[in-house]
Amino acid sequence: LPQSLADGMTICASLPITVNMVLVLTKSADGDEAAAIFNAAFGNLIGVFLSPALILGYLGVSGQINLGNVFFKLGLRVVLPIAIGQFLQKFVPPAKEFVKKYKKYFKKAQEYCLVFIVYTVFCKTFLNGSDVEVGDIFLMIALQFVMLSFVMVLAWTLLRILFRNEPKLQAMGLFGCTHKTVAMGVPLINAIYEDNPMVGLYTLPLLIWHPMQLVLGTAMAPRVAAYVKRRETELTNQQQGEVEDGPRPDENTQLLMEQLMELDAAANGNATENGS
Repeated sequence: LPQSLADGMTICASLPITVNMVLVLTKSADGDEAAAIFNAAFGNLIGVFLSPALILGYLGVSGQINLGNVFFKLGLRVVLPIAIGQFLQKFVPPAKEFVKKYKKYFKKAQEYCLVFIVYTVFCKTFLNGSDVEVGDIFLMIALQFVMLSFVMVLAWTLLRILFRNEPKLQAMGLFGCTHKTVAMGVPLINAIYEDNPMVGLYTLPLLIWHPMQLVLGTAMAPRVAAYVKRRETELTNQQQGEVEDGPRPDENTQLLMEQLMELDAAANGNATENGS
């Protein structure tokens, strides 16, 4: 596999999870939506700082990368819009109502902007040329599929061991542990490697992983939902069984008390006869 695609797979593995897709699939699988929201928000927040550290730690810092400039761009492109959005949502009610009213148009604009960014990234790569062949891309796609399948199986196995009695959390974790964000990943990669002619190939593994996780997640969501329903029924029946089994010692105690009362009544009867 060419070094550029291998580095792109490393970059993809270092990115935080997506937000909308995890929430939608968690809801479809009857998972823990509150945990999904927290996981996505917290993961993307720390990902602004953790992902660049992981990427540069794995791939190294070349002379073309200015760390100060990288974090400045990330702050300007990711942190600042989030801060402004939170401020408007909390302190400017008209802005909040405006966004709610035209939400679908804002979503479309976001998608078009993302497509434009990806387009410009690949234009730069194709303009400078690369040594990657079509066969290398198909090999990378196959490796991405194997890796995604492996991490999903690993996540599901560990979640069932660590959270045995929480099927909703297991469903959320299956998607929350394996998904990668394009909305934040592409600007992040572009901020770090903006002047690198291979930036398009660094982005390509992420653009393969994203639809792949959507297809696999959509196919698995109904089965996970059926598992959650079945597991919750088993846990409910188990709890009811424990409640039914619980009063048995009390029944023995009650029987003993009845026997003592009978003995006491008999003793009182004998005492009355002797008194007569």
